[in-house]
Amino acid sequence: MLLIKKICKYTAYLVLGVLLYLLLSIVVSLFIANSDVKIDPLTQKTFYLDTNGVHLSIIIPVDLLSEEVKKGLPLQQHHKFMSFGWGDENFYLNTPTWNEFQFKYAFGAFFLNNPTAIHTKTYYRERKDWVAVALDAEKLAKLNQYITNTFVLDSLGKKIEIPQQIYGKGNHFYKAKGSYSPAKTCNTWANNAFKESDLKACYWTLFDFGLMRKYE
Repeated sequence: MLLIKKICKYTAYLVLGVLLYLLLSIVVSLFIANSDVKIDPLTQKTFYLDTNGVHLSIIIPVDLLSEEVKKGLPLQQHHKFMSFGWGDENFYLNTPTWNEFQFKYAFGAFFLNNPTAIHTKTYYRERKDWVAVALDAEKLAKLNQYITNTFVLDSLGKKIEIPQQIYGKGNHFYKAKGSYSPAKTCNTWANNAFKESDLKACYWTLFDFGLMRKYE
């Protein structure tokens, strides 16, 4: 009987902790970082923000990518846009859609020190559901540098591609820096890209809507 009471108590603590974490995540995402953003109209360009309903991606026109970012990526002349997302490597490669979701992959992403990956995808044309974001040359340089710094490079300075046969044509994965955790998720990576590029962002966000609502 005592054991059952302890199990119930710790289960209640766990549930309460998760609820507080989710509530705090929503509240903190309401606060704006870089609220007074000024864009130089002489060098103004546009990139895009997208979500699959859970996971944010940053989409950049290929002609706005720096040479450092493009180096080693399988870009072709007809590719007009490339998206970038960051996340737990194991979760990425085992959960191509939510139909394949398993709790063990989510648990591993949050609580185990698993390797991470950058997911890139190429597009031929702009999509209607992308959210346009304005930036200038200075902010674009910072965004490119942020993405460049996320790739793990081998001893020859090359990006390290992760073999996979699950995702369709145009999808590629590369070894990335950092560890996934409750404090650093796929969406905080995207949000930090905006923060470090001096663009309007959340102070911190777990959910995709935290950053998306700043631009809708």
